[in-house]
Amino acid sequence: MGAFTFVSGDGTRVVGWRNHEDDDRGIPVVISNGLGTPPAAWPTIIRPDNGLRVVTWYYRGTGGGQRPADESRITVHDHVEDLLALMDHEGIDRALVACWSLGVNVGFEFARAHPDRVAGLMAVAGVPGGTFGAMFGPLRVPRPFRHDLGVAAARLGRRIGPQLTWLAGRIPLNRATALAINHSGFVLPAATPERLIPALEEFRTHDFGWYFSIAIAAADHEPMDLGFVEVPVTLVAGKYDVLTSMYDMVDAASRIPHAELHLLPGSHFLPLEYPDELATELHRLAERTDLTVRQPAAP
Repeated sequence: MGAFTFVSGDGTRVVGWRNHEDDDRGIPVVISNGLGTPPAAWPTIIRPDNGLRVVTWYYRGTGGGQRPADESRITVHDHVEDLLALMDHEGIDRALVACWSLGVNVGFEFARAHPDRVAGLMAVAGVPGGTFGAMFGPLRVPRPFRHDLGVAAARLGRRIGPQLTWLAGRIPLNRATALAINHSGFVLPAATPERLIPALEEFRTHDFGWYFSIAIAAADHEPMDLGFVEVPVTLVAGKYDVLTSMYDMVDAASRIPHAELHLLPGSHFLPLEYPDELATELHRLAERTDLTVRQPAAP
C-alpha cells in the first residue's frame, strides 16, 4: 500500500499510488483525481478491505513527480497518457474509472481514446469538457462570463503562486482550521476534520504556481460529444457545488441515455463529504459491468 513511480509515454516520471499490494483480488478501480487532491480524499474507496483494487496517480510535477521536459505537456491529453501508463505499469487491462473534477475530463477522454480499457465511469462533481464554463453557477455568474472568469482566477493564482505556496505552509492545520474551512460554504460540514485534515496536509505542499499552470492548461478542453460512451456511467453532483454547476452535470447525464444521475446535498468536495455513499455507488456501478474479480491461484 502506498506510493511508487512509473514512467509515462514521453519519459516523464510520475508518482502513482495503490491501496494494497495484493493485485490478485478486488474490482480494479483507477481514480482520475481532482487537481492536486491526494488519495486520502477518497477515504472509504481506498480502504484495503473494501473489495476494490485501487490505483491512482499524481498530476505531472505534483506529489514528488517530475515536471515534463516540455512544460507545456500538461494538457488533458497528456494526463490521459499518464493514466494509460499507470494501468500498463500495474498490469490492469480494464477498470472502473472513478473521476472527480478535472479528472472527469481525463477519464472521459481516456474512455474515448482507449474504450477497451474502461469497464465503467463514475463522474463526481465534474463535467466531460468545458470545465471552466461550468463554474460559479450557484453564485449566479451569467454563463457567458464563467469561462473567462475561471481562467482569469487561475491566471491570478499562477501569478501569486509563490506567495500562496509560502502561506500554505505556515497556516496551522488543526481541528479549528478544518472547522473554519468546512463552514465556509466552499466545503460543507459533512467533510469532517478527521477526513479533511489528511487531505489538506498533502494539498498544501503544492507549488501553487505550477498547480495553477495545470489548471489553465485544462481550460482548453472543449465540451465533449458523448455519443461514444457505451459503458455504464454514474454521475454524482453536489447541489451546492460552486465549481461545477449541478445543472451542467444534469445536462451531461441527459446526453448519455444509459447514465444514472445522483444528487447529493454537498459541495464540490463530495469525496470528503460523502465517502460511504460514493463507495456504494461505485460498487453499484461495478454490478452493471462485466468485470469479474480474479481469485488467487490455489496453493
